[in-house]
Amino acid sequence: MAVSGVAAWFIREVLPLEAALMQFLRRCVRDGSDVADLRQDVYVRVYEAAQKKIPHPVKPFLITTARNIVIDRVRRERVVSIETVADLAELEIAEDRPGPERSVIARQELRRLQAALDRLSPRCREAVVLKKVEGLTGREIAARMGISEDTVDEYLAIGMVALARHLHADGTDAGGAA
Repeated sequence: MAVSGVAAWFIREVLPLEAALMQFLRRCVRDGSDVADLRQDVYVRVYEAAQKKIPHPVKPFLITTARNIVIDRVRRERVVSIETVADLAELEIAEDRPGPERSVIARQELRRLQAALDRLSPRCREAVVLKKVEGLTGREIAARMGISEDTVDEYLAIGMVALARHLHADGTDAGGAA
């Protein structure tokens, strides 16, 4: 699988920094279950920035991007005050089910994601699904697919970049769906 341009730079320069990125994110985030999602958000933002101009040096840019994403998440979480939550509880909302409009939007997003997954090569798609849907580790994916962990990392990087490109190709914000 030949990779060139920004994708090659990403695989060569950014992916080897994953251990440092994960260490940084684990120190910054209380809920460890968010770390993998944050890592992907960082990867998408770094990749999109690199499409405009490849950053040098890479590690400080990666860590700064991660720090900014963590700060943004903390700010979003602090937007709703405790008093507002108490007021909402008093409204006695009957159901917490999404309305018809939200259901239609969710189905459209799922169709877009499926179309993006369908565009990946079969092995790349398998690695992405095993990681993102089934939650397997790189080592478990490598064992199941009969490939090296480095190859798994390469498939995941290529797959996530391709998904981000496809989901953002129409020029709209997919709400971080990648």
